[in-house]
Amino acid sequence: MAYLELADLSFSYPDARAPALAGLDLRIDAGEFIVLCGASGSGKTTLLRQLKPALAPAGKRSGQLSLGGRPLDESPADEVGFILQDPESQIVTDQVWRELAFGLENLGLPTREIRLRTSEMASFFGIGEWFERPVDALSGGQKQLLNLAAIMAMRPALLLADEPTSQLDPIAAADFLGALRRTCDETGTTIIISEQRLEEVLPLASRVLVLEGGRLIADAPPAHIGAELLRTGSPLFAALPAPIRLFHALEKETASAPITVREGRGYLQKKLAARSGVLGVSAPAAEADTPPAPLLTLHEVYFRYERSALDVLRGMDLEVRPNELCAIMGGNAAGKTTLLGVVAGLLKPWRGRVRQGAGGAVALRQGAGGAVALLPQDPRLLFTRSTVREELEANSRDAQQLEDVIAQCEITELLDRHPFDVSGGEAQRIALADVLLTRPRLLLLDEPTKGMDAAFKQRFAALLRELIDQQGLSVLMVSHDIEFCARHADRCCLLFEGQITAEGTPREFFTNLDYYTTAARRISRGLVPDAITVDDILAGVSA
Repeated sequence: MAYLELADLSFSYPDARAPALAGLDLRIDAGEFIVLCGASGSGKTTLLRQLKPALAPAGKRSGQLSLGGRPLDESPADEVGFILQDPESQIVTDQVWRELAFGLENLGLPTREIRLRTSEMASFFGIGEWFERPVDALSGGQKQLLNLAAIMAMRPALLLADEPTSQLDPIAAADFLGALRRTCDETGTTIIISEQRLEEVLPLASRVLVLEGGRLIADAPPAHIGAELLRTGSPLFAALPAPIRLFHALEKETASAPITVREGRGYLQKKLAARSGVLGVSAPAAEADTPPAPLLTLHEVYFRYERSALDVLRGMDLEVRPNELCAIMGGNAAGKTTLLGVVAGLLKPWRGRVRQGAGGAVALRQGAGGAVALLPQDPRLLFTRSTVREELEANSRDAQQLEDVIAQCEITELLDRHPFDVSGGEAQRIALADVLLTRPRLLLLDEPTKGMDAAFKQRFAALLRELIDQQGLSVLMVSHDIEFCARHADRCCLLFEGQITAEGTPREFFTNLDYYTTAARRISRGLVPDAITVDDILAGVSA
C-alpha cells in the first residue's frame, strides 16, 4: 500500500472561476523523493498546502487524501513538515539553538529529549559551529538549512518544500538540496519539493510530477520526463536541465536522457568522438564605437547599516549604461539588494558618489517622478489594495497604458483577485506591472524571475528587450538565475564582499568562470569552449 494516496482530489478557492486542483489521482511510496513542477498558477503550492492541514487554504475540497493508511486529517500534526519559500518567514526565535528547540517545546517533549534531538540535528546538518549564533547573523542559505534542521528535529515522515531555493544563490541552493537528498536517503523521509529551478534538483529525484491547470499531465523518472513533456507539447520542457534539452535536440529516440552535468558531458564527448580537435562558437565581434556616457555612476561607494557594523558595500564602482540590461550576480549577503537600495536613493552611502549621467538623464532623489523604479525581492511589499485591479488603477494615469501593461504582464485573469491570494510567480508579474506604470527611465529588479515559470521567463525577457530597445529603458537586475542572465543580459557583473570583482558580456563573463557558470558551460568546457547555452552547443555540433 502506498504511503500517500490522493483519489480524485479537487479544490476550488472561494469565488474562483476554475478549480485550482482537478481530479488528481496519485500514489507515493514511503521514502520517495518527488519533484513537483509546473507553470505559475498550475496548482503546486495549493497541492502542497492540501497535504499540510494546518496550512490548507480556505475553499472547497473533494476527493480522498490518506497518509499511512488513514485519512490525512487524522494524522498527527508533526507527521508532516513544511518548508516555506522565504527563509525569514519561517524563523520565529532569535538564536539558532532556540529555533531548533522551538518545535520540540511546542510538542511538550522533556528537556532531556529536546537537548538530545537538537544536538543530533546540529551534528547531522553540520551547523554545530553556529549553534549559539543569533539568527540575524546567518546567510539566507544557512537560515533555510536551519529551517530544515528544526523541522527534521520533530521527525516528520513526510516533508514538503515549496520552492525552498528560490531566494538562494546557486551554491547555497546546491548545498541545501544536497542536505535534503541526504535527509531522504539516511532517514527514509518522504520528500515532495516544488521547484522552478530544475537544473540542480531534478537529478536528485526518484519521480517528477508535472501539473498544468490543476491536473497531473506527466509522472515519470527524471531521465524520461523530457520525452513525456515533448509528447504532450508542454512548454515546461524549456525549464528542464541542460543535459536533457541537449539530448532531445540531438536524438530522435526516446531513450533515457542524461540528467547530470557529468552524464551530459559524457554524452557530448561520445557525440563528438568522430571529430578531430575541439569545436568553437563564434562570439560576436566587439563594437568599435565609443561606448555612450553612463546613465549612472557609482564611484568608491561605501555603505553600512549601523555605525558600528561592517561595510556592506566597500569601495563600489559601477556604471549603468543607457539602453542595456545589466545583471548583478553573487552569493547571498554579498550586498546586491543593498546596491539597489543605494541606486534607488533609499539608502545613503557614508562615503563615495552616486552621479547621474551627462545631461541629467536620471535624477536620484526622492520624488523624481518615476525616473527610477524598484521591484523588490518580495513583490507583496508593493501591494496596498484589496484587488489587483485597484492596485494597478491607483498607479495609472493613462487608461491605454494600463491596458497595455496588463496585457504585457499577462495578468488579465488576476484582476479581480486579492494580490495576496496569487502564486509567487503571479505576484511577480503584478508587481512588475505596478512599477512599469510609473514609466521609469531606470528599472531596478531584485530577483525578478523568482517563481516565474520557464515560458513566462521567455516572454518576460522579450518584454524587457522591447522596453530597452523601443522605449529607451535601462535595467539593473540582481539575480541568482544564471541561465536567464546568460541568455538575456547585455552585461554581467559578479559582486563579492561589496565590490564588483568581474564583469563583461555574458560570453566573456561565464567562459572565465568554472563553477559560478551555466550548466551548458560545464558540460561543454574543452569540447565547445565558447559555449554558454545549449543553443551554443547545438550550433557548435552542427557547424
